[in-house]
Amino acid sequence: MSVIEIVGGKQLNGEVNIQGSKNAVLPILAATVLVNGITKLNHCPKILDVFHMIKILESIGCAVVWEGSTIIVDSTKLSTSTIPEDLVKKMRSSIIMMGAMLGRMGSVVITFPGGCTIGARPIDYHLSAFKKMNISIEEKDGLIYCSTTCINGTDIYLKFPSVGATENIILAAVLANGKTRIYNAAREPEIKELCNFLNASGADIAGVGTDNLEINGVSSLHHVIYTVESDRIVAGTYLAAVAGTGGKATMNGVDCNSQQSVIQVLEDMGCNIKCGMNSITIESSGKLKPVSVIRTMPYPGFPTDMQSQMMSVLMKSSGVSRIIEDIFEGRYQNVREQLKFGANIEILGREAIVEGVSRLHGSEVYASELRGGAALVIAGLMAEGKTVLHNPVYIERGYEDICRDLSCLGADINYIS
Repeated sequence: MSVIEIVGGKQLNGEVNIQGSKNAVLPILAATVLVNGITKLNHCPKILDVFHMIKILESIGCAVVWEGSTIIVDSTKLSTSTIPEDLVKKMRSSIIMMGAMLGRMGSVVITFPGGCTIGARPIDYHLSAFKKMNISIEEKDGLIYCSTTCINGTDIYLKFPSVGATENIILAAVLANGKTRIYNAAREPEIKELCNFLNASGADIAGVGTDNLEINGVSSLHHVIYTVESDRIVAGTYLAAVAGTGGKATMNGVDCNSQQSVIQVLEDMGCNIKCGMNSITIESSGKLKPVSVIRTMPYPGFPTDMQSQMMSVLMKSSGVSRIIEDIFEGRYQNVREQLKFGANIEILGREAIVEGVSRLHGSEVYASELRGGAALVIAGLMAEGKTVLHNPVYIERGYEDICRDLSCLGADINYIS
C-alpha cells in the first residue's frame, strides 16, 4: 500500500504552476461525444478521474490518445449507448454521460454513480429535467434506461442550482429540437467553461456565466481545439497550505475572479493576497486569526470543495471559528482524522466549531475522500513531527501530483510506494 509521508513545521515559499481543472475537463470530455469527430483538449490534468472518464469514452467506441497534457478524442465510431456499470461506480461525474449520450444516440443505459462518500447526492433534478425534454426513463435492477425519438427544448426551473443537473441539461439540449431555457442554473466557472467549449464547437448557448441559460438546439457540432483553465480548487488548496504554514508563494495560471470567496476568508485570517494578470500570490505569517463564520454555498459563495482544507488551517488559529456546511452533510467525516493532530473541533449537525490550538503534532491518518485527503496533507504540513497519510489514491482523483507541487514550495513531503 502507498502512503504520503510529511515532516511538518516548514514554511512554504516559491511558485507553482496549477494543473488543468478537474471539474471542467470531465464534462467537456463527456461533451466530446456530441461532436461526432475529433476534439483536442489542452492543459488536461493527469488524475484518476480523467483516466476513468477516458475509460468510459473508450468503452463506448471513442478513440482517445494522450499527447503530453493534450487529450485527443475521436468520437466518430460510437458502438454502444450502455455505460459499463463498474466504471460508473468509480466516479460521481460519470452521470453527466447521460445528457451527452442522449444528445448523440437518443438513448443511454447507466447505473447510479459512485465517487466520494460525502453525503447524499440524488439525481432527481437530472431525471425530472429529462422527462420534460421528451425523454422516457425507466429504472430497473439498479439501472436507468433513457430513450427518446426527439429531444425537445423546454423551460426548466431548478429548485437548487445543481452543477451536475445543469451540465446534463446543457449536454442534452445542445442538439435538441428548439430552445431550452434553464432557470436557477449553477454558475460555477466549470459550467461557463463547458458552455464556452460547446459554443466553440458550434453550439448556441446564451447567458453564459449567469443563472439563466438559453440553449438553441443546432443540427451538429464541429471539430475544435480547446484549452482548459487551471483548477481553482487545487489553487485554493495550495493557498490554504501556505496560509497554515506561513511563507510566501505564487500560484501561476490562476484567475483571481474565480477565487474571491476563498481570498476573502484568507484575508480575514490575516493573509496578504495579491492578484496578478494570471496568478495569485499569498503571504502569511502562519499566525492566523479565527473567522467568525464560513458557510458553504453555490458559486459565487464559498465552495464546499474548500471547506475541509480551510478547517485544517483554522485548527491553529488564535480563537474560535464556525463552519456551516450547507451543501454536503458528509463533509465532516474527515474530522475524526483531523482530531488526531490534536485539534479541538466540535460538530453540531451541519455546524463545526473549531477552536484553535497552539500546536499540532504529526499523526498516522487515513484519507477517505478527495478534499478531505488534501486537508489532512495541510494539517501534516502544519504539524510538528512526522505524519503518515494512508489511502493517497483518494487525493490522486483530483491532484495530479500533490507531493511534487508542495515540494516545489519547500515542503518535506514524499510519496512512498
